[in-house]
Amino acid sequence: MNNNISVNVHRLGSQTIKPAESGVTWGIPWKKGALLREENLTMTGPSGTQVPLQSWPTAYWPDGSVKWSAHAAALGASESDAVSFVVSKGKPAVPAAPIHVREENEYIEVSTGAIMCQVNKAGADIVRAMYRGETLACSGGKLVCIREEQRSEAGGRVYKEQDFVSHITKAAVEQSGPVRAVIKVEGRHKAVAGSRAWLPFSLRLYFFAGLGQIRIVHSFVYDGNPHQDAIKGLGIAFSLPMSGPLHNRHVRLGGDTGFFAESPKHLMTFRTKGKYEELFRRQTAGEAISFDPQEDAAFIGLLEDAAVWDDFKLVQSAPDYYEISKRTQEVCCWLKSGSGNRSAGVVFAGSESGGMSATVRNFWRKCPSALELRHMSTDTAEMIVWFWSPDAARAMDLRHYDTKTHLLSAYEGFDEMRSTPYGIANTNELTLHCFESTPTAERLKALAEEADAPSLLVCEPQYYYDVKAFGIWSLPDRSTAMKAQLEDRLDAVIDFYKTEVEQRKWYGFWDYGDFMHSYDPTRHVWRYDVGGCAWQNTELAPNMWLWYMFLRSGREDIFRLAEAMTRHTSEVDVYHIGEYAGLGTRHNVIHWGCGCKEARIAMAGLHRYYYYLTADERIGDIMNEVADSDYTTVHLDPMRSYYPKDEFPTHIRVGPDWAAFSSNWMTRWERYEDTQYRDKLLIGIADIKGMPFRLRSGPVYGYDPKSGRLTHFGDDNWGRHLAVCMGGPQVWFELAELLEDPEWEEMMAEFGLFYLLSKEQKAERTGGAIAKWSWDHPVLASGIIAYGASRGNDKELARKVWDILLNEPFMARIGQPDSVDGLHYVRPVQEIDIASTNIASQWSLNTILSLELLADSLPEG
Repeated sequence: MNNNISVNVHRLGSQTIKPAESGVTWGIPWKKGALLREENLTMTGPSGTQVPLQSWPTAYWPDGSVKWSAHAAALGASESDAVSFVVSKGKPAVPAAPIHVREENEYIEVSTGAIMCQVNKAGADIVRAMYRGETLACSGGKLVCIREEQRSEAGGRVYKEQDFVSHITKAAVEQSGPVRAVIKVEGRHKAVAGSRAWLPFSLRLYFFAGLGQIRIVHSFVYDGNPHQDAIKGLGIAFSLPMSGPLHNRHVRLGGDTGFFAESPKHLMTFRTKGKYEELFRRQTAGEAISFDPQEDAAFIGLLEDAAVWDDFKLVQSAPDYYEISKRTQEVCCWLKSGSGNRSAGVVFAGSESGGMSATVRNFWRKCPSALELRHMSTDTAEMIVWFWSPDAARAMDLRHYDTKTHLLSAYEGFDEMRSTPYGIANTNELTLHCFESTPTAERLKALAEEADAPSLLVCEPQYYYDVKAFGIWSLPDRSTAMKAQLEDRLDAVIDFYKTEVEQRKWYGFWDYGDFMHSYDPTRHVWRYDVGGCAWQNTELAPNMWLWYMFLRSGREDIFRLAEAMTRHTSEVDVYHIGEYAGLGTRHNVIHWGCGCKEARIAMAGLHRYYYYLTADERIGDIMNEVADSDYTTVHLDPMRSYYPKDEFPTHIRVGPDWAAFSSNWMTRWERYEDTQYRDKLLIGIADIKGMPFRLRSGPVYGYDPKSGRLTHFGDDNWGRHLAVCMGGPQVWFELAELLEDPEWEEMMAEFGLFYLLSKEQKAERTGGAIAKWSWDHPVLASGIIAYGASRGNDKELARKVWDILLNEPFMARIGQPDSVDGLHYVRPVQEIDIASTNIASQWSLNTILSLELLADSLPEG
């Protein structure tokens, strides 16, 4: 055992303007036996000084040593410019003022040394009060929701709106310092007038020692009827004490590059001249202004006559348009005050006693969103962050796009109409900062950038590779012309999708993070309206493709793509409650539209990369939700169209169904050392070993989730590529590291060695039993074929793998788009007419594998 082990970590990417302080949480993988659970870790900065560190394990090896650890640090002003740090074994430094958490009967109190916040355990207000020193900075914070119901009546339509606020059912301390504290609050939205409660929520508040900030992660689940319960507005509101004259109160709303900076009573009047022009400039910059009652009497009279602007708002109605407006009173009109393209997503309100800002992550990307300030002329102003703006053109519409399915024409999975949003979720993030005075534009800009791309520490790609984090993959290698060509293609397909996200505007509250499935060259668009050809919904594991590309490159742009996809697909494409809990929805025009509800869309194997790299608790919750998703298949048999009810509780395929279950169980086992999930894995593997042709058998089995037993069905003609193109190999290769079972590895290699054999060879080796079965789409199976070729030292098979990958048509075109002029589409675009996200993700995953397993067999030209 190496007791002197140390790990270099560095900031992910860079920011134009770094904030003076930031709280950061990240993960580190470890080789088996390298770190024992009782061993401490310490962190040093570039100068060798210790940085206070809080650490905890997030996964274990079977021998009990730590597989992944998580860490938290509060990087203050002295570390704000530091790029790299070293984590090693040793006693961690403790903050000069550690976080203090105290529980009372009615609330939980957290003191960071810079702020003190009280979090309620019951009632409507989540934030009871927040203090900066002795000064009250916030006197309440609650969730807000507006429900809209529409009725058609003779000659018109009637819209009814109903207000809801948060109703807390549970609050708990998840971490209590010394560096980081986490409070989780759960509840529902309850009617202000009435008894209805709906939209379950969870909200986590993150505090860091010495920092005057609170990071908030807000998640809600939709549990309404989409034909009756439209969400008109959804957000979080804070009550802010105001003091002093109106002209010394300040409003800031973040624009594209700078700020809308005004006051409820600004100094611009018809007669603002001379020294008052300079005072106006100082007021606009955020300075406190004072007047001499006698000398300035005339100007004071002008101010008393001037309008008082009580309410302000910025509405991001589309990815490329926001509008700022203000009004004097509720009975008066809103006055347009400015507009732009993409708001920075930051709002500040303050007075002579200080103020508070909110910075919102992905503000314009998840439009329609808004920032609103109300009652700025009163003793208590209200700041509202709208995740869904009530000023959007229409309320949230979660209905299906048709009243029937289109199985044949639109590649939809079932004739059954199972399009329901009941049980889907969405997560949003914001950060609060408290100030003694109005912050500068530079300070607010830095905080907005930090909120939009939070600081993260990561390891070097070489380290992730050396410890075999997440199984088998390769590091970039351009040592030969052919390797360089493959690396260029891997990079080019990432650049292609980065461009498509922007070019096609794949943004919006329910869409951001996902890619589309396949392209329509006639209309020059992705097939957004063709059933199963629209949103990808994790089909063929694009999440995994993006995460492995990040691991091997360390690129921040790829990390952000993967992060957004993980956040979207784990929330929107998955059912968190209800009939389909633990399952997800197959690709469709509407994310929840397809009748296929399957475990592989929701599997932990897609999301665990983000969890282990960031220790994100929300993803941890979601991975817990799917641990027993195999039970849900009892009342929704994945193979119900092919097999009637019989003696088996349900029927599943070895892949993607059992592969998805195995990813859930592996994750549960390593996170909690829960051996019942390990045993389910071992039972399933033992049953597969006993099949006539082991992993090649099937792929459909009778399955009992109580026992975990798989029963072979015999003949079928199901495509074998489905067993290995939905992320199964990536899960199974890593599982092999945990199980240390040579026969399991041999079975996977056997599958790969068999895949490309001729029908005659297959018949000869299996007595004719599986010669007629479908072994199609070799590009989708090339990764496990490469695994077989590597373990079997089969040079001829390795050559075939490279032929498949090198000659794939879409990837041969990547980096060479065609131009479409503005006459043939609504605007000029770049396109590749055979674009397919299925191919992009599987080609990339399998090329990354093959470069590790078969690099020596790669032809030179």
